[in-house]
Amino acid sequence: MFVKICGLSEPVTLAAALEAGADAVGFVFAAGSPRTVDAATVRELVQAVPASVHTVGVFRGQPFDEVVETARAAGVSTVQLHGGEPVSELDRLREEGFDTIRALSLDEYLSALATDPSGLRRHRLLIDAPTPGAGEPFDTGALLADPPHGQWLLAGGLHPGNVGRLIAEAGPGGVDVSSGVESSRGVKDAALITAFLAAARAA
Repeated sequence: MFVKICGLSEPVTLAAALEAGADAVGFVFAAGSPRTVDAATVRELVQAVPASVHTVGVFRGQPFDEVVETARAAGVSTVQLHGGEPVSELDRLREEGFDTIRALSLDEYLSALATDPSGLRRHRLLIDAPTPGAGEPFDTGALLADPPHGQWLLAGGLHPGNVGRLIAEAGPGGVDVSSGVESSRGVKDAALITAFLAAARAA
């Protein structure tokens, strides 16, 4: 089970994620989030991340050139677009040398199934709640009829107490958590990160 811990901003919680065996660590560059960090901070943090762990910059509705410039300045290996950007922008990010994650709400995913199914197969998908980072779960039942391709990620309202059940119900290849491992909004908790990794891997 691929596990991504997102919204990190401090060395101590980054270390907790790495020690617990996270496959990916995420850093939020989207404006307006309580987890937003700058490229210089992330560049310092990623120095401690082994090459085997994906470093992910998360963007939402930002200009393409800004995304590339920030991702390069931060030194992340992967770009996650979370603002309904066209799949062509993810294609261009691949051409720029980044791995990619296309984050969609359930409704956006179901719409894309009807309008551009081939676009859904070109990038790793993350299926999230309608309001990313709000800690709100959603009904995963609609995914069972038309599950995403490949090793897709489930996000939205996950925490140590429910991640095992939701993995069993939805069958993702991985999970992504942010608010579910926080002691307060935007503040990561090392113990919750460790508990989440253990619960996800036991599923």
